[in-house]
Amino acid sequence: MGTLLPVLNVLGRLLAVFSLTYIIPMISAVIYRDGTLADFVAAMLISLVSGVVLWASTRQHYRELRPRDGFLLVTLSWTLMAAIATLPLLLVYEQMSFTDAYFETTSGLTTTGSTVMTDLDHAPPSINLWRHQLNWMGGMGIIVLAVAILPMLGVGGMQLYKAETPGPLKDTKLTARIADTAKALWYVYAGITVACILCLRLAGMNWLDSICHAFAALGLGGFSTRDASVGAFDKPAVEFVLIVFMMIAAMNFSTHFLAWRGKSLRAYWVDKECLTLLFVVIGSCFGVALYLHWNDVYLNYWTALRHVSFNLVSLATDCGFVSVDYDKWPAFAPLWMLFLSCICASSGSTGGGIKMIRTIILAKQAYRELVKLVHPAVVNPLRVGNSVVANEIAFSVLGFIFLYFVSVVGMTFLLVMSGLDFTSSFSAVIASINNAGPGLNAVGPATNYESLTDFQTWVCSITMLLGRLEIFSVVVLFTPQFWRK
Repeated sequence: MGTLLPVLNVLGRLLAVFSLTYIIPMISAVIYRDGTLADFVAAMLISLVSGVVLWASTRQHYRELRPRDGFLLVTLSWTLMAAIATLPLLLVYEQMSFTDAYFETTSGLTTTGSTVMTDLDHAPPSINLWRHQLNWMGGMGIIVLAVAILPMLGVGGMQLYKAETPGPLKDTKLTARIADTAKALWYVYAGITVACILCLRLAGMNWLDSICHAFAALGLGGFSTRDASVGAFDKPAVEFVLIVFMMIAAMNFSTHFLAWRGKSLRAYWVDKECLTLLFVVIGSCFGVALYLHWNDVYLNYWTALRHVSFNLVSLATDCGFVSVDYDKWPAFAPLWMLFLSCICASSGSTGGGIKMIRTIILAKQAYRELVKLVHPAVVNPLRVGNSVVANEIAFSVLGFIFLYFVSVVGMTFLLVMSGLDFTSSFSAVIASINNAGPGLNAVGPATNYESLTDFQTWVCSITMLLGRLEIFSVVVLFTPQFWRK
């Protein structure tokens, strides 16, 4: 309880602040007169009162958070925020179960993009905006946003930032104070989002669709206002804009900040993650398009390149937009795309999966071991670019990869045990833990997750949280050492 109560005190403050996020869909409800204003007002009041009550009942236990408190706060905040975010869905859709509503909001906040909802084309605009707003907020992380305001609430933020920020190189600071770092990242994030909205509007989308899809693209969340996703628009200009901004969102936002501050593109050139991401994704687009053309899936190579580029970039960056049913392509193509979803997103981006930096470190460590077999006495430090990677980081990467694959295997067995076929089970777990969205077969791009049972839905929800919080932040809570004084 000595660890839990101070965390609950901060969680109550975060919950009260989270209630303010309902203002945007409330404005949308007024503009579009879609009849949901009362539901969002009720959700806002419940969230606000719950937060205030939780804060007031634990205020005597307030203290400065310790480093390990950050892991508990991160996990509880994502779990509770997803639960409280279900209120508008449950109030508007009376037939929706809490299981489905929680899956939907968890998918939104973890930027997964899987959905159990249908008839999105006719959903109230404020509901669609709320779903996409969850994508956008989850993109850079609720906790990173909170770090910028927690000092005003009397709580330091470094331990939270370290617990939330993706990637093994998360101790690097951009500015002297962690709150300034969080603010800088959010300014860059918001600025790029505005640019994406304007570009989508110029490409032919209306304002609501532009805002929603920009929120989903920058958060790499993959939600859409259409059941057919981006394929419903069938506009190459829209697809091109989204490709560009999905790639931007898959890069480290620290790199974007450094490029903006230095008024130079050099920051991208020296970022090995960025260069490897571009090389792998662009090369895969041309290669898979050629493969489909050879297999007569598309008679025109440029048509193949158009559809492959959009859907491959979407899945590789862990966004989840869809323009065609790539589940009907020869098996190599969708499986390669799922594989890319595991490794391509950069650390410090809004994507999920193993992350490119871990892939690079793992590959270099494997090569270093091969060299050591031939030359046992050689001194061969592990380098990424001009930086030497400490052995502790390499060991951490190995530990993460082990837990990642154990999680994939364990969750896949649970889904298979529950009666779901292997292809659907495996692809659903890969898509969920990478926060990528669509899988294959029963959960493929032409369908959604509505057909899953409640048990299968909860397995996928838990897997999404594991992936978004990078496994360690959740698993550490179940170790005896964490709870010892």
